[in-house]
Amino acid sequence: MTRVPGRQAPQPAGAAGARTVAEEGADHDLRALFGESSAIFAYLAGPAHMLQTANAAFFTAIGGERTETGLPLGQLMPELVEQGFITLLDRVYRTGETHTARDARVLLGEGENAREGFFDFTYEPRVDAGGNVMGVRVVGVEITQVKHAQRLTAEHRVLLEQIARQAPLSEVLEGMARAIEALAPEEVLVSVLLADPDGRHLRHGAAPSLPDFYNRAIDGIATGEGVGSCGTAAHRRLPVTVTDIATDPFWDDFRALADQAGLAACWSTPILARDGALLGTFAMYHRTPRTPQSADLALARVFADTAALAIERHHAEQARADAEAREKAVRDDLTFLLEAGSALTSDLDATQVLTRLAGSCVPKLAPLCTVDLIENGRVRRIAAIAPTQEERDRLTSHIPVYDAVDDAVARVLASGTSEVARRTPTGPGPWHDLNVTGYLCVPLMDRDQAFGAVTLLSTGDHAFDGHAVALAEELARRAASAARNALQYTHRAALARDLQAGLLLPDLPDVPGTEVATYYHPAGEGLDIGGDFYDVFPLKDGRWAFLLGDVCGRGATAATTTALVRHTARAVASRLPGPADVVQAVNEALIDRPGSHGTGFVTLVYGQLTPTPTGLDIELVRAGHNAPLHREAHRTVRALDANGLLLGVSPQALVTPHRLHLRPHESLVLYTDGITEARRPDGDMFGDQRLADTVAHLPGRPRPQQLIDGIITALHAFTDAGDIDDDQAILVLTATTSPGPSTP
Repeated sequence: MTRVPGRQAPQPAGAAGARTVAEEGADHDLRALFGESSAIFAYLAGPAHMLQTANAAFFTAIGGERTETGLPLGQLMPELVEQGFITLLDRVYRTGETHTARDARVLLGEGENAREGFFDFTYEPRVDAGGNVMGVRVVGVEITQVKHAQRLTAEHRVLLEQIARQAPLSEVLEGMARAIEALAPEEVLVSVLLADPDGRHLRHGAAPSLPDFYNRAIDGIATGEGVGSCGTAAHRRLPVTVTDIATDPFWDDFRALADQAGLAACWSTPILARDGALLGTFAMYHRTPRTPQSADLALARVFADTAALAIERHHAEQARADAEAREKAVRDDLTFLLEAGSALTSDLDATQVLTRLAGSCVPKLAPLCTVDLIENGRVRRIAAIAPTQEERDRLTSHIPVYDAVDDAVARVLASGTSEVARRTPTGPGPWHDLNVTGYLCVPLMDRDQAFGAVTLLSTGDHAFDGHAVALAEELARRAASAARNALQYTHRAALARDLQAGLLLPDLPDVPGTEVATYYHPAGEGLDIGGDFYDVFPLKDGRWAFLLGDVCGRGATAATTTALVRHTARAVASRLPGPADVVQAVNEALIDRPGSHGTGFVTLVYGQLTPTPTGLDIELVRAGHNAPLHREAHRTVRALDANGLLLGVSPQALVTPHRLHLRPHESLVLYTDGITEARRPDGDMFGDQRLADTVAHLPGRPRPQQLIDGIITALHAFTDAGDIDDDQAILVLTATTSPGPSTP
């Protein structure tokens, strides 16, 4: 098929014959790199090998500037003499024998202008009609481009093999840079910069021949117009050629740096992904000002495409590895949470649950771990996990202070929010001895209230990241749920025992001449019996007894003490002359109780009332309890001054009886300290005076239930309906206008 210059040869129809723009560009780059081989010939005459004539390809091969004829070849090309080519011509001229050479290496030109060439050639004798040798005919083909193609193909194949076997990107890029530097006909220094994910900065990729100080200086340069050759090429997404760094404005900010590195020209080509995204830049530096030839630009494009392939393959592999790492991390986390969750729910004891929580955290999340709970207004450390017994002992000996502002545990318990820091915790602690360098404190929540905290401590170089924080919070959430379930189980069991013992408060009886109302609200969920109690029961001769008190502690032990007080009072009240004697009997019962029934003290108000035509005659004693309030008919409220020590401490109940008369519509208000010690969010207590003012300011002649409703309304408004910390109990006795018949 004859190819007509300027016209594309016909192609077969269909997909196999279709050619893309990219393929056409690749062909153009290959032609620019390797040229198109052409035959050369020359006629030499006589023993001096006088050049008679030659074709244009011959003169192009020897440099293009030496085009004279009529001169001996040794004079026109003196470099051939030392390389032995003139001697070969002499032999052919003398012997008349043809000489053929393959892949002959020839240095053409001298000094800085010398170039390496490769030729396949034949020296044939030229004979006259008589058979005499009259000269030599030189016929050949320059295969320099073929040699370069072979070298380029070999280097390119090595790079592709490296990419295929997923060699490190730095290894591929450095190998590519060295290959180009070796292939280039003139000295060239290659640099590859890699784009950040956002495409705004370029990072060092490979530059084996550039000075280290230069590579460090340009590492991280911005992409933008006028930012050197590379920054501009990355910004434009187009090649940028700077032939003279000393005068080009793109290099204003880097000229001194380039001069220090001995760089005079820089051609930069953007490395683009298949979707057009910026991957980096490919740059070729020169020591002298230089304008690129088409072969230079083609070489840059070919290797920029190879670099793009390597970088995209690296990104894909990195993305795959990251995805696998994330997937493995998720699987590991799920396995960890499932195993830890199983351990947390394997016990119905809350302390054991939270001890297992600490054990699950070490060493998965941190080297050291503690768990603290709030109990009776104090912090109790229930678990401490560390590698050695000495470290465990140090952690166990340090107990946070519940209301200390400089303690991380106290802050987390108060706020219900996790706290993390890369420093030692604030406040006192064995931080230096344990080499603590950071902490993560996570609350254990019961609904919206923190009932404890798990603290993870870093040592040495260990640090908490967002992943560790999220994992710790999820584990704490599961542990808190398991602990709540365990506590509820324990509470229900205790309540069942209490109910079986008949510890529920009785219904209030009808008291002649008296209207009675009560209020009781336990702290927390009310699953255990609290320490507050009250009772009203009949005595002989038309008298009635009433009492209200508070047992130290809660639960079954407190319930046992409550039962002891109530049952003792009921048993002896009708047989003893007055309230002081009854309280003494109760005190003796408390002193004599077995240790297994508790040792807590009791505060108590006990009294007896007698209905009269004008109201109620009351005699009462107060044993360490809050002073009852007397609301008189004209809305005056006063606290009854009846001194007495709490019960269950001393063998003698040192109490002083107090007598008063309640006229119709006057009330006696008994209450526990859960009312007066209720706090609002800023820590201020409701207090005795606020309670007295509340009772006094209720309008008209309030009935007992109205008094209670007024107190509770004021209390909720004061505390903003927040959770209560202690049981609350109220007993109100109000004299009526006409007492009914006595109940024996």
